[in-house]
Amino acid sequence: MGATTIGALVGSAIDGLSGDDGVADGAIIGAVTANVLKVVLPLAITYAVGWVVLRGAGELKNRVFGEVQ
Repeated sequence: MGATTIGALVGSAIDGLSGDDGVADGAIIGAVTANVLKVVLPLAITYAVGWVVLRGAGELKNRVFGEVQ
């Protein structure tokens, strides 16, 4: 199953638990959320890994060459 389908199923299940109306709007919100996360999550992970690498490279430079005043 694709992420969009799983997001729609989860969204409709969560919306169905509230019991106030139909589950179609929950399915739409779940599908949209899944598609947004497919883009945002890899970007966030890439940014975090890059930040850690740059931070580590700076620390390594400071250990090798000494702290620059």
